[in-house]
This record gives sequence, C-alpha cells and structure tokens, in this order.
Amino acid sequence: MLDNTIYNLDELAAHTGSLVVGDGSCEIWGLNTLLNANAQELSFLSNPAYSSCLASTQAGAIILHARDSGLFSGNKLITDNPYYTFALISQLFSSSPKVEGDIHSSVIFGASCNIANDVDIDANVVIGSNVTIGSGSRIGAGCYIGDNAVIDENCLIYPNVSIYENTLMGKSCIVHSHAVIGSDGFGFAPKKDGKGGWQKVHQLGGVVIGSDVEVGAGTTIDRGALDNTVIGNGVKLDNQIQIAHNVRIGENTAIAACSAIAGSTLIGKRCTIAGAVGVIGHLTI
Repeated sequence: MLDNTIYNLDELAAHTGSLVVGDGSCEIWGLNTLLNANAQELSFLSNPAYSSCLASTQAGAIILHARDSGLFSGNKLITDNPYYTFALISQLFSSSPKVEGDIHSSVIFGASCNIANDVDIDANVVIGSNVTIGSGSRIGAGCYIGDNAVIDENCLIYPNVSIYENTLMGKSCIVHSHAVIGSDGFGFAPKKDGKGGWQKVHQLGGVVIGSDVEVGAGTTIDRGALDNTVIGNGVKLDNQIQIAHNVRIGENTAIAACSAIAGSTLIGKRCTIAGAVGVIGHLTI
C-alpha cells in the first residue's frame, strides 16, 4: 500500500491498474461525492442515475468507466469497475488508528491467555481463560471475550462487542459495536402435549468465522446446538442481522440489514441477500 497522505493521479492509477486521462500530476487530498467534491478531491460514477452531476461537479478528478468518459472533460481515472476502484482508493485515505501494542490497565484477563505483543486492548475489556488474540488485532472498549475464544491476526473489534466462549475467528475480520457472536440458539422442546411450557435445549456447539469477514452493528450470530454455526471467508453481514444456530454461509456472500436466517439453513457461495429478507429454517440456497 502507498503510505502518502496526498496522492497524484499517476500514483492512484498505478495502485489500482487504472488509466489516467488528463493531468497525471493532479494532487488528490481526499474523496467526496460528485455533488460536494472540490478541486483537490476525487469522486466516482458507477450509477447512471448520477450522470447529470458530471456537468456541475467541482471534483479534481473522477473515476469513470470508459463508456462514460465522454461525459466529463476533466481529469479522469478510467477503469472497468469504478466502484471497486473507488473502494481500493478509499483504503488509502482511511484514518484507522495504528495498532501499537497498548493494553489498558483496566483490562481483566482470565488464566492462560495467549495475547500477541502488538495487540491493542482498550478500557474495561473482560477476557476469559485460554483466549488467543493474534498479532495486529485491536479490541475496543467494553468488549467481552469468552473462554477458549480465538481471534486471529489483524482483526478489529469495535467497542461493546460480546464474543462468547469457543468462538473461532479468522484473520482480518471486522466486528462492529453491539454485535453478539455465540449467543444461544433458539432451542426449546415443548413439554407434555405442548401444555407444560418449554424445556431449554442447551446449545453445545460454537461459532466458526472465516477470514476477511465483516459483521455489522447489532448483528447476532447464534452458536450451534450440536455442530457449529459457520460463516465462510469473505462474508459481509450488514447491521442488525439475525443468524440462527447451525446456519452455514458460504464464502463471499453478502447479506443486507435487518435480514434473518432461521436455523440449519445452508447458504452457498457468492450469494447476495437484500435487506429485511426472512429465510426459514432447513433450506439450502
């Protein structure tokens, strides 16, 4: 990754494999929308609905598909996928704090933890026994991490996340605030003739999360009843999603906000599920 704070178009083109049309020395100080960008900012067009903004935008340069190049006379980065190119460049301007190996004095550790030397752990975090946290990870204030949990390298856990015992998380994951991972699945057996209430089915499985997974704010992933709930590599979960026990989600699937996946449903690779979708249990997608 480039380590500048200001980039010219030639540098951004080299970083993203794009083609510069115009002044390659044009300096870019930040990113903005077509409506609000100034002469030192870069914007992009991926949705044709915003094509009319090209006539009035003040952006110093715009990321465009070749078919739209003629719609804008200023500096351009030409690419087959403007939104993906914008995503690559957004990483360069991210202000995420650097992990420096700071552990706040208020952190509580259980026995036999294995915490890498370069992990940041903020105030009022409670960590159970036999927990492993890998190099370069950051744990935000007020988090709880249960016994035997494993968080691999370069993960970012935002404040007030609860990660229950026996959860396994791969590398480079992001978990946003108030997410709960490993809570009990909704398992209850009716008593005699359905008239005597309910007997709790104790949930004996765990949660296994792959690498490069993002879990949105307020999202819940239940532990398995017997086998594990499994979230594959590259899965992206939006805010306030419910993933029930023993669900398996294939790699690179994306699910938008307020969706709910009922127990033991299998979702394949590279699926896209829109917001507020309900999926009943025991299905295969």
